[in-house]
Amino acid sequence: MLRQRVITAVLMLAVLVGTLWVDAPWPFLGLLALACGCAAWEWLRLTLPARVRQIGAAAGGVLVFALCAWLIGQWTGPDDMFGRGESVRWIDLSIYAVAAIWVVGVLPAVVRGDATRSGESALWSLFAPVALLTAWVSLALMFLLFSAWFVISLLITVWVADVGAYFVGRAIGKRKLAPRVSPGKTIEGAIAGMTGAVLWLVISGWVWPDSFGATLMQYWTLPGAIVIAAFLGAMSILGDLFESLLKRRAGQKDSSQLLPGHGGVFDRIDAIVPVAVCAQAFLSVGAVWGVA
Repeated sequence: MLRQRVITAVLMLAVLVGTLWVDAPWPFLGLLALACGCAAWEWLRLTLPARVRQIGAAAGGVLVFALCAWLIGQWTGPDDMFGRGESVRWIDLSIYAVAAIWVVGVLPAVVRGDATRSGESALWSLFAPVALLTAWVSLALMFLLFSAWFVISLLITVWVADVGAYFVGRAIGKRKLAPRVSPGKTIEGAIAGMTGAVLWLVISGWVWPDSFGATLMQYWTLPGAIVIAAFLGAMSILGDLFESLLKRRAGQKDSSQLLPGHGGVFDRIDAIVPVAVCAQAFLSVGAVWGVA
């Protein structure tokens, strides 16, 4: 299992590096679109009623991928909206709304942690394409308006939070964070994950001027960036717990077996989905109201 997991991870990294190596935006954005389309299929397989699960999940995955692909054409062509300086206010409003849903809708559901209920849920099924599409839009905006490194520096925030929470939780974790949803998660691990996110964003912001952390500090000052970094670390944990809740309700261990040794694509990006949306919301607000 470990050998299979390592091989899959190396292949995924090679594909990611390959898309960034090409001197064009569409390979990287296309890879993100494919990931979101696969994750939508996996998510809907956990939440749709059995009678429509197979067709509905496939249709949802294709829809998310198709919309992302259409936006790639709109945003990277010779007459793209960014080149013409067109307003993207509707995008900002959509991102704000979805970020709010993660906080006021998903968070209470995870806190309640009723994993004994049926996995079928109309609300969470409707939320799937919306959440994944806005996550793609958020990362695409960062990539097009800033750089690939800007996006990667944000993704590292999620990975640092995940690794910190895992190892500290295993080493010294005692108090359960959400025992009815994910018994392995601990409060000590969560604190470590949030601390890791703060340290990474602050250090990367000081070292690399074109990183997400640097822009965050530019818009929000150092104290504000620290608070936001801790919040993003918490949101990465929320994304992980939310998928765990969906899988427990559906009686599944993994969202799929698309990635040998790793489970599904949704298993790999569950923490990124809320973080991307919330991070872009803070960037949009900071660009208008921040100190920069």
